[in-house]
Amino acid sequence: MTYGNALHALADPTRRLVMESLRSGPRAVGDIARGMPVSRPAVSQHLKVLKEAGLVTDRAEGTRRVYYIDPNGLAALRAWLDQFWDKALGAFQAETEKSFEKEKPE
Repeated sequence: MTYGNALHALADPTRRLVMESLRSGPRAVGDIARGMPVSRPAVSQHLKVLKEAGLVTDRAEGTRRVYYIDPNGLAALRAWLDQFWDKALGAFQAETEKSFEKEKPE
């Protein structure tokens, strides 16, 4: 999974809703589709895209498929995002230290 595929998959607001619905744990397609602004077949297509992006995975439970967030795919996306956070925090720290040095009495 590349972060580009994950970002592309999450660009769609319905797919973000699907991901949010899986936040509390595994769910079947019918459960996910309840309350969604699209049909059950459309939710299945969105799940397919999320699965191809490595963000969700599924397992068979009897005659239905249960989907859940794939922690490995989410971790890869988070690692990519964290690099920006780390740089932003480093820049903030450097700026704060500069300001502190200017204000120190000599």
